[in-house]
Amino acid sequence: MARIKGALNAKKKHNRVLKLAKGYREARSRHYRVAKQSVMRAEASAFGGRKQRKRDMRALWISRINAAARINGISYSQLMHGLKTAGVDINRKMLAEMAVNDAEGFKTLAELAKQN
Repeated sequence: MARIKGALNAKKKHNRVLKLAKGYREARSRHYRVAKQSVMRAEASAFGGRKQRKRDMRALWISRINAAARINGISYSQLMHGLKTAGVDINRKMLAEMAVNDAEGFKTLAELAKQN
C-alpha cells in the first residue's frame, strides 16, 4: 500500500489558523506556532466576553431603571419589591426600555409599586 504524506492536511490546518489570525501584528499573523497561541487566547477571551456582555447589559438596565424610579420618587429596590408584590411580571430589559421611551407608562408602574 502506498504511503500517505500529511503535508496537505497540515497545510490546511495551518491556513485555517492563519486566516483567523489575519490582522494580528507581526509574527502573530505570519508564524503558525505564534498565531495558534494568539488565536486560542482570542477565542477564550471571546467566550468570556459574550458572558461579560450579558452582565454589562443588566447593569445598564438597572442604572436606567434606578434613574427613572428616582425621578418618580421611589428607589430601585422599592420599585422592584413593589412590582413583585403587585404581581407585575416584567423583566428589567423591558422596564429600562419603558424608562427611556415611555415615561408615562413607567410612571404608572412606579405609582403601582408605591401603593404596594
